[in-house]
Amino acid sequence: MRAPLASAALAVALATAGCGPLGGTGGGGESLDAGGGHTAAPPPGEQAPPGAETDGGPAATAQEPPADGGDRGGGYTVVGPTIYDESHNVHLFHGVDRPSLEWSATGESLSQSDYQNMASWKANVVRIALNQDFWLTDSPMYAAGYAPLIDTQIQWAESAGLDVILDLHWSDKGDFTQMPAQQRMADAHSATFWSQVAARYRSDGHVLFELYNEPHDVPWTVWLGGGPSGDGFTVTGMQALYDAVRATGAENLVLIGGLQYAYDLSGVSSNRVQGHNIVWATHPYNQPGKQPQNWDDGFGSLSTTDPVMATEFGDTKSCATDYYSTLIPYLDSHHVSWSGWAWYVSGCQFPSIITDWSGTPSASGQIEKTALAAY
Repeated sequence: MRAPLASAALAVALATAGCGPLGGTGGGGESLDAGGGHTAAPPPGEQAPPGAETDGGPAATAQEPPADGGDRGGGYTVVGPTIYDESHNVHLFHGVDRPSLEWSATGESLSQSDYQNMASWKANVVRIALNQDFWLTDSPMYAAGYAPLIDTQIQWAESAGLDVILDLHWSDKGDFTQMPAQQRMADAHSATFWSQVAARYRSDGHVLFELYNEPHDVPWTVWLGGGPSGDGFTVTGMQALYDAVRATGAENLVLIGGLQYAYDLSGVSSNRVQGHNIVWATHPYNQPGKQPQNWDDGFGSLSTTDPVMATEFGDTKSCATDYYSTLIPYLDSHHVSWSGWAWYVSGCQFPSIITDWSGTPSASGQIEKTALAAY
């Protein structure tokens, strides 16, 4: 999701910020004539990563069983399309997204009452957007207080009964001289970020890791295994990011978004990240190609074999609520978890689901609040 236009100097300086161009397409944000990265041909000589699909068939049809010995205190386990909690009860995540820590090292209007207000809606999860350059000590934008501030957000959220998804939202193309923003995909610095983040939170299974916010405009082979981005940097693929997490011993759930700004999961079955405790993330927005007639192909069919979560959704084009009122029942009928963008005071086309920091719902927010109350 894009940064609010009202954010201070950093957001204004980033011409391609957030989940789409700032002031441009936004919210899941591909341009209306974009073709989606999965249609591009692999670069000449591109080598498939070990275990990846090489002959037109899927590399795997099921996740590996969880490894023993890693930390996952109070955590979740994936078996087939189902997420189980520590008591082996079936679990679905329903909640909200909390932006601002991607464009501000101190966040905006963060408070313990913020998370209590989310919980009052009966949310059970909050997705917090992050910026790798505020975290990494080698970055000129490193902020010493950033990691402790994230610790505090997790503490506040969990004390309110919420699980936490840490979402890598902004990155730097593997070049610290670049201003961080939403990129096509992750980079080498992203792998370092996840090594450090996973090591820090590996003992808390109520913290989930979303590897990269909205991949787009790369082929599936690059999405999976890395390679040329097509706009001047080298992508670190989803397999390497996943491996960086697991190398720490962390068994936390890992969320992995598809292409077309995370919406499209149609290529997962033939470009599967090898691993376990994986949830596939989708971002349905009210845009061409992401309409109800597209949902089965885009992500619904995958939900029959794997857990899927809509970690963002909404309508950035109008203030209507029909997209929300149609999508949420579809997600429920397919046992797809969700978190709505965004718990942030801006406008209906941000899109914001609250109108003030007391948690008063907007029109679209009321749709989500009513749905949450029914679970």
